[in-house]
Amino acid sequence: MSKISVLPQKENAIVEIFGKKKAIIGMIHVKPLPGAPRYKGESMQEIIEYSLQDAITLQKAGIDGLMFENAGDIPFPRPEDIGYETVAALTVLANEVTRTVQIPFGFNYLANGVIQSLASAKATNANWVRCNQWVNAYVANEGIMNGASSQAMRYRANIQADQVKVMVDVHVKHGSHSIVADRSLEEQTRDNIFFDADILIATGNRTGDATMLSEILGIKDHTELPVLVGSGIDTDHADELLPHIDGAIVGSSLKEDGAWWNPVDYDRTARLMEIVEKYR
Repeated sequence: MSKISVLPQKENAIVEIFGKKKAIIGMIHVKPLPGAPRYKGESMQEIIEYSLQDAITLQKAGIDGLMFENAGDIPFPRPEDIGYETVAALTVLANEVTRTVQIPFGFNYLANGVIQSLASAKATNANWVRCNQWVNAYVANEGIMNGASSQAMRYRANIQADQVKVMVDVHVKHGSHSIVADRSLEEQTRDNIFFDADILIATGNRTGDATMLSEILGIKDHTELPVLVGSGIDTDHADELLPHIDGAIVGSSLKEDGAWWNPVDYDRTARLMEIVEKYR
């Protein structure tokens, strides 16, 4: 099928960041941070140490990059309600972790906090940010979530962070898509391209759910931008999906017992990376 060109073609951002194809990004699911309902007064050093051990394990097992996310801050606030304390804590944590584990990294603030992600990325020299709702709108757990691209791109320009790449979900998980239900995946792909995303993400319905090949191809067949799988890739699905994608963001399947809140499992990670190497 023909690829969609609505802006001049960009360099492959995955190759720019990682210097290789089929990049695998491991999730750093951070413990509850100060201000979150599940935070119980733990010291920042304790929270940092937990994430540091996950990052060290991921790196030893051959992972290519790290994504820092305030995953423990359930229930997640809307982007305008993400507190200063959250941004300060996650920025400090990522800075401390990446002093030891020096591989490419990025940020994802939940929910849809791409402005906060860009601020942290600028402060820490991160390589990318993830935005779950970049264009249009959908009904999220947090309510109606508007596309963040207009404000985010202006903010990125204002802080002179053009080197920070933007990864965006085309058909974001954890919500209802009835607002855009009359628009095809091809059209939604075009929207994200036109609003200047650098990398597109295909996801399953929720954290840990496998991403369907049809979803991947529905995006990949209509763009020259790199496409990542953002949910559910594991050793059972890797051979099916890797020929069609430019990499993946992996969380739950790399954790002990496959649960996102558990520590990273070295053996699970190493087995996945062995499969990935076959496709590079």
